[in-house]
Amino acid sequence: MNFELKIFAPSTVSIEKTDVSLVFVANSFESGKDALSVLIAKALKSGDLAAKAGQVLDIYRPLGFAATHVVLIHVAEGSPTDVRKGILAAMAAVKAAKPKHASLNFLQQPSAQGLRAALTCLAESTYLYHTTKSDAEGRSLTQVAVAVPDDTLLADAFKRAVAAVNGIELAKEWGNRPANYATPTHLAGVAKAMTKFARIKVEILGPKEVDKLGMGAFQAVAQGSDEPLRFIELRYQGAAKADAPVVLVGKGITFDSGGISIKPAAEMDEMKYDMCGAASVLGVFRALAELQPEINVVGLIASCENLSGSRALKPGDVVTSMSGQTIEVLNTDAEGRLVLCDALTYAERFKPRAVLDIATLTGACVIALGGVRSGFFSADESLSKALLAAGETSQDLCWPMPLDDEYAEGLKSSFADVANVAGRAGGAITAAKFLQRFTAKYPWAHLDVAGTAWKSGAAKGATGRPVGLLLDFLLDYPT
Repeated sequence: MNFELKIFAPSTVSIEKTDVSLVFVANSFESGKDALSVLIAKALKSGDLAAKAGQVLDIYRPLGFAATHVVLIHVAEGSPTDVRKGILAAMAAVKAAKPKHASLNFLQQPSAQGLRAALTCLAESTYLYHTTKSDAEGRSLTQVAVAVPDDTLLADAFKRAVAAVNGIELAKEWGNRPANYATPTHLAGVAKAMTKFARIKVEILGPKEVDKLGMGAFQAVAQGSDEPLRFIELRYQGAAKADAPVVLVGKGITFDSGGISIKPAAEMDEMKYDMCGAASVLGVFRALAELQPEINVVGLIASCENLSGSRALKPGDVVTSMSGQTIEVLNTDAEGRLVLCDALTYAERFKPRAVLDIATLTGACVIALGGVRSGFFSADESLSKALLAAGETSQDLCWPMPLDDEYAEGLKSSFADVANVAGRAGGAITAAKFLQRFTAKYPWAHLDVAGTAWKSGAAKGATGRPVGLLLDFLLDYPT
C-alpha cells in the first residue's frame, strides 16, 4: 500500500473523492458547522453511532459527500487499543465493497502510538496471501491518505509506521509461504535483493563455508535434508564503521519435522513457520532500508531444514559447536538452539554493542505467555528496559522471563559439555540458558516468539511479529 500524510480540515472531507472515508470520533469531539461535524453530531444524538470504542457507522453515499462510504469510528479516548478496535470493525463493515482508495481522518491529533496502531491495523485487516493460489486476488486497497490536524508533529512517527508496515508485510509473506516456496536458498535470495537499497550489503555462506567456520551444531541439524543450508549475513551501515552494531540473529528453520524425534502429524504443517525469526530479521532490514537511520545493524540468519533422512542427527549424538563446546543431542526437535548457538558465536566478530536472537523456540513459551506477549530473556538491565519500552511504543508487546543459574542444572551431560534439552519443566527458560552459554562476550537478549509469530486455527497465518518491536528497539536504543 501507498500511504500519504496530509493536514486534516473538516471542510475537505465532504469533497474528497475516495472509496472509503474513515473518520475517527473521540470522546472529546466538539461539533462545528461544517457538513462532517453536523453528520457526526446527528449520528451521536440518534444513537446510530454509540459512544463506545470500536463502534462504527457505515453510511453509503451520504448527501453532500463525494466519498462512496463514510465510516464514522468511535475511538473513545483515542488509545492505540481503541483505534485498533475501530479499524477492525470499520474494515469488516466495508470489506465487501473492496475499496481501492481510503482516507483516515483524525479529528483530533492522535498520539504517535495511535497513528501507528491505525496504519498497522489497517494493513493487517486488508492483508491477503495469494502467492500460491491460482485464482486468488490480492489486496484491493492500494492508496491510503492519512489526515491529521498537524502533520509536522507526526512526520517522523508516520515514516516509522509506514516502514514498520512494509517490514511486517515482508515477514508475513515469507512466513506464510509453504516450505517448498521458502527454502534456505529462497531466503538467501530475499536477502540478496536487499542490496538494491542504499547502505545494505549481503553475504551468503553455503555448506563449504559453514564447514570451514566449524559450525558443527548448525551443520548437524541440516544434514538430514537434501536442501542445502544457507548462512545469511546482512549489514546495514548508517553510521561510522567504528560504531559498534546491534546484531539480530534469526532462527531460519524453513521446515521442522522434529527430525528423528519426529513431531505428531497433527498441525505439523505449521512448522513452515519455524523460520519466522529469520523472516522478522529480513522485515527489519526492509524497514531500515526505507528509513535510512544513522545506526549500524547486522543481521545473521542460520537457515536449513530439520528432516529425518538417512544422514539425520540422532538422539545421543554429540556435536561440536563453533565455540568449541560439545553438545549432547538428547532431542533432535530442539534444533533451533543448535543453529542459533553457532550464529551467536559468529556474532562475536562484529564486537557488537548488543545481540538479540529471535526464534520460534519453545512450546513452553506459548503455554507461559500465549499469543499476547513474546517472552524475552536477558541478564542486561539496560537491554531489558529498552526491549520493554520498544514493545510499548510499537504495541508489539514482550515480557521478561527469568534466567536463574539453577535452571541450567538440567542441561548437564555425562558425555558432552552440555545437553541440548533439560526436560519439560521450565522449557523456555532452560532453552534460553543453553543459548546464554554462547553469549559471554556481549550484552544479549533472546526473544522466544513461538506464541506470537503466527496464529493457528481459522485465522492461521504469520503475524509479522516482532518486526515492530525490533525496529523501535533499534531506533531508540541508546548509542
